[in-house]
Amino acid sequence: MEFSERPELIQIVHGCVKDDRKCQQKLHELYYGKMLSVCYRYASDMDEAKDILQDGFIKVFQRLKSYEFKGSLEGWIRRIMVNNAIDFVRKKKELVFSLDDDHRIDNLKEDSEEDFEAENYSRLKAEVIMNLLQKLSPAYKMVFNMYVLENYSHKEIADELGISIGTSKSNLAKAKFRLKELFDEYQHGKF
Repeated sequence: MEFSERPELIQIVHGCVKDDRKCQQKLHELYYGKMLSVCYRYASDMDEAKDILQDGFIKVFQRLKSYEFKGSLEGWIRRIMVNNAIDFVRKKKELVFSLDDDHRIDNLKEDSEEDFEAENYSRLKAEVIMNLLQKLSPAYKMVFNMYVLENYSHKEIADELGISIGTSKSNLAKAKFRLKELFDEYQHGKF
């Protein structure tokens, strides 16, 4: 969203930079819901997502003075939340990646008709999708979120997580395959 369309947003940002609590509250209210859903995708439960979110907003308020009003404020905040979530999960040391050469992934084609983006999946409610994502291992969930939902490239994922590009691709393929299995179980009432 362009700032010329939302002059009140400019005032809120400037107020936040001056530590105006009312402006901070307004900014928090504006982005709370969207950013909570971003954090939840990386967290193991809602309480953890709220912890990540709270810490993320503290970082947003600390860094707002460096925001240059270029591009979307929401996108800028989202990037801080995603990076905060990645750091949080990394500190928990739950990320165990399946190395690209450990397992053959010949049957896990990225662009197959059975891929996660298939028509059946697009009809799922957001809540069901979030529940399915929560059932992935932390490593699969991390790569899936970064690639599919945050539009990171495999190189960016590899650099951010300290893994190879092949490991990123392998974990994405395996995450999609596991999501398909989970969706099949969901359709057949197995959970």
